Amino acid sequence: MSLAVKRVYEPPSPRDGLRVLVDRLWPRGLKKEDARLDLWARELAPSTKLRQWYQHDPEKWPEFRRRYFAEIDEHPDAVKDLVARARRGQVTLVFSSREEQLNNAVALREYLKRRLR
Repeated sequence: MSLAVKRVYEPPSPRDGLRVLVDRLWPRGLKKEDARLDLWARELAPSTKLRQWYQHDPEKWPEFRRRYFAEIDEHPDAVKDLVARARRGQVTLVFSSREEQLNNAVALREYLKRRLR
């Protein structure tokens, strides 16, 4: 039972397990075959409105998480699916942002880990 996060531009690794893109938009300059994704969970990505409001402003991180978690709550089936997959093996949440600490994949991992308990 494991959840990791990784930038989509980093080379895929067998240790990644199931690779799930958690962005609403396809990463710039990346061919689908190079991404080696198993799943694209667009419905678990932040809405365009939320993403544009947040703009990776560290001051907005707590409020971004609160709003984002509320959006995730609207997709219980997708959440259940990812939790079930994480219980069976390694799942890597893949993102495209340059911001590696305060991004939606990090927040989603936190959200999913709470469901794994």
